[in-house]
Amino acid sequence: QVQLVESGGGLVQAGGSLRLSCVASESIFSFDVMAWYRQVPGKQRELVAGITSNHDTNYADSVKGRFTISTDNAKDTVYLQMNSLKPEDTGVYYCNFRRGAFGWWGQGTQATVSS
Repeated sequence: QVQLVESGGGLVQAGGSLRLSCVASESIFSFDVMAWYRQVPGKQRELVAGITSNHDTNYADSVKGRFTISTDNAKDTVYLQMNSLKPEDTGVYYCNFRRGAFGWWGQGTQATVSS
């Protein structure tokens, strides 16, 4: 069973930055897609950013130019660098890794951006 552990959330003022980390219990070389999702109360979880095993990336329109997804293979970690944060970026951020038909979620980390 793959385990994913997120960290790096917190409270930050608008315009500030946070870096989220997601550490996997096994080599991230084995995954097809690694992604970050965000969920706010009353809404569905939405894709924020994703990266493939070929290092192709995609971003939600709302975060393009502000967020960057990256990997550190030596540390089996995927990062989400979030800059120029806005109050609407507030939510619980989850990492999701997929391999074939299987997928795994982390427990989530709360990021709160104050105005």
